[in-house]
Amino acid sequence: MNNTIFEAKDLKVYFKMRQGFIKDLISKEHKYVKAVDGVDLKINKGEILSLVGESGSGKTTIGRVILNLVHHEGEMKFDDVEYDLKNKKWILGFRKRAQMIFQDPYQSLNPKYMITDIVSEPLRLIEKDLEEAEINQRTVQALEFAGLKPGLDYLYRYPHELSGGQRQRVAIAAVFIVSPEFIVADEPVSMLDASIRAGIINLMYDMKEQKGTSYLFITHDLSLAWLISDRIAIMYLGKIVEIGPADIMSGACKHPYTQALVSVLANVDVDNRREKIILKGETPSPINLPTGCRFHPRCPVARERCEKEEPQLLEIANQQSVACHYPETILKFVE
Repeated sequence: MNNTIFEAKDLKVYFKMRQGFIKDLISKEHKYVKAVDGVDLKINKGEILSLVGESGSGKTTIGRVILNLVHHEGEMKFDDVEYDLKNKKWILGFRKRAQMIFQDPYQSLNPKYMITDIVSEPLRLIEKDLEEAEINQRTVQALEFAGLKPGLDYLYRYPHELSGGQRQRVAIAAVFIVSPEFIVADEPVSMLDASIRAGIINLMYDMKEQKGTSYLFITHDLSLAWLISDRIAIMYLGKIVEIGPADIMSGACKHPYTQALVSVLANVDVDNRREKIILKGETPSPINLPTGCRFHPRCPVARERCEKEEPQLLEIANQQSVACHYPETILKFVE
């Protein structure tokens, strides 16, 4: 029995840079932003895989590619079946099984629509033979499942009448109403207060426990990823540099970039303090990537080989994979 819900091999997304109307016409050489550059990724059924990295690393692009919202190169499979983007029936079935929670509820909700229209829209598009009474019933159920109780009180409101947390719950209700098997959650709690954030995370975790929903959870927050994830993948400039069980955040990480991220996390253990690793320099441009390992200009342990050879993502132990020539480097602890 196949336990993989999504698999990608050599996934690439390049965005062509616009240089101006005249230059675009006469220029023979074009520059590209390599947002995603040769990523291999597997997500298991019933798993929460967190994708972590700084802004511009390609996290959101991967999420959009999975849902066919961005043109891509490479091979992708959903539930062990290759994407068939020319087959309308396959696309309709895929849309029911895979959904996305967008980061900003102030932008993702149409201000002209009432809440009942926003939440029920996926249901109307995917299950077109439903009667109006059943649509209304399932809309109320979705709102209440998302924590908006009683659901009837929210049906005929507009987004501007709700708080930020309530808006995000509406966005979640619009996703959950079709009971998807896989959800891309793009920074779903980054704009919310801590108390509301906990409620949203618990709601998503309940969905996983009750219905076996799989998640690609995109976030900047390493501590949150550590808390809720089964596995964590670290991205840097369009590449996954390390992936493994969530426990790698507790000190088992091997890549120098991951070590730098972990070193600045809050540590309540005063007897085992971590030495903070402050990276020097700026992140290179995704248009003009460095040769060899793209992290080497900022890497505190870079060597001559790192400037010439690009490391491959190789498994080292316990389902942990690292793209580094010298993964034996470990964090130093200050007693």
